Amino acid sequence: MIRKIIQINEEKCNGCGACAKACHEGAIGMSGGKARLLRDDYCDGLGDCLPACPAGAITFVEREAAAYDEKAVQKNLQKKNTRTGSHLEQWPCQIKLAPVSAPYFDGAKLLIAADCSAYAYAGMHNDFMRGKITLIGCPKLDGTDYSEKLTQIMQANNIQNVTVVRMEVPCCGGLESAVKKALQSVGRNIPCEVITISIDGRILN
Repeated sequence: MIRKIIQINEEKCNGCGACAKACHEGAIGMSGGKARLLRDDYCDGLGDCLPACPAGAITFVEREAAAYDEKAVQKNLQKKNTRTGSHLEQWPCQIKLAPVSAPYFDGAKLLIAADCSAYAYAGMHNDFMRGKITLIGCPKLDGTDYSEKLTQIMQANNIQNVTVVRMEVPCCGGLESAVKKALQSVGRNIPCEVITISIDGRILN
């Protein structure tokens, strides 16, 4: 059948993943650093992804395409949620690689986590990542102060609040310090909570 469906311009796509997040049907996925239309029958043609794309890489076209299959979409989403249990809302998630400004940061609740914490604390996705934009890093491993990058992100976007999840080990103090320094520099009050995880996977505070 001929119907309206999205088309992604690979040359314009910057790989931010905002469209994949905005697509509630799971029609868009990321592959090779680019957004792809995974299946025609998962695209409802309503275009929630269009305003989410900062690069203007998505347009509507009318072409031969399979009809939208709502039952298949729901079945796929249920299978995906059961299989992965993932609450990672965007890509990339490394602080060093994250863009300063992206649609998914607008109005976001920000989780800034030590990369070791997800391995130490089994409930990371459900307890901390759900409903948040996640940024991870290790100041010792990266050998850097994240405060400047985090300040830029907080200044460029309407961040609602910040949760820091760190390990009890001393090197994680660098992550907490960078977040607090960024919060002081941003020039507005952003609520912040710091949660410390023990090396045996317990929440200490």
